Amino acid sequence: MTGRQLLGAGTPARPGPGPLPPELLRALQLDIARRLDATLVGDFRSTRHGRGTELAQVRLYVPGDDVRQIEWNVTARMGEPFVRVQLAERVLVTWLVLDTSPSMQFGTGERRKADVAAGVALGLGHLATRRGNRLGIVTFGDADPRTVPPAQGRRGLLGLLGTLGREPDVQPVGATSLGSALTRAGAVARQRGIVAVVSDFRGPLDWRAPLLRVLDRHDVLAVEVRDPREQELPDIGEIWLVDPETGRQVRVDTRNASLRERFEEAAAEERTGVARVLSALGVPHVVLSTSGDWLRPFAAFLGGRR
Repeated sequence: MTGRQLLGAGTPARPGPGPLPPELLRALQLDIARRLDATLVGDFRSTRHGRGTELAQVRLYVPGDDVRQIEWNVTARMGEPFVRVQLAERVLVTWLVLDTSPSMQFGTGERRKADVAAGVALGLGHLATRRGNRLGIVTFGDADPRTVPPAQGRRGLLGLLGTLGREPDVQPVGATSLGSALTRAGAVARQRGIVAVVSDFRGPLDWRAPLLRVLDRHDVLAVEVRDPREQELPDIGEIWLVDPETGRQVRVDTRNASLRERFEEAAAEERTGVARVLSALGVPHVVLSTSGDWLRPFAAFLGGRR
């Protein structure tokens, strides 16, 4: 199924993420649960004891134990009652923290940043709702941030499609706060799982401390979406630059070579700062562009996490 089939027909203003070949979606793997207590049923082993089918250990019976868990063979050999302790089976819960701020509507490549983010969300949704696992969604950056509770299978995908099909309020609402979004995600994501942040990471660096708190319980992936024009100015004369999130405007003369050079240096330094924080915290980080193929680099990134 293609991205167009999932999200409906694209338009020049909203071209969509482009084709999502089913064979490539099937090849994606989300296999980073080595540190998780919550696990994919049938695929991974939980580190917690509880109801399940796989034997973890046998121990002496204590008052209050379920008599149905008595291990009769060991009890007969040892002459005193022993009970089975089994590994708990749990579903894997993935939380998608999705940037829907006005800056995500920008795009000078083949599509907008929001279109690439939608494609990433669909790819993650395909993985996160398989075999009884659940997908929850936290949006941030527009005037109407939303939280969609985790759901399995078709219900999880329908919740995702409903979120992606919603027209965000693109009126300026101030600088986007990823930090507050991570705080909100940490409050609702109680079961240990995966948190995937899909954003252009533009705005204040107020998210380091909230991200650390999320990392205490969850594995985190960071997917950064960029547009080539955000990194350099073309030589096209005098133009107005507008910050879509604050509405601030500034008039610049792009014929000035020194100005273009300073802009490029400042943009590179800002992106390096984001990458440096994520690297210092040990968060896997991939950069996708609105120009060219975004899906194969994304698939390679997930494959590298196995």
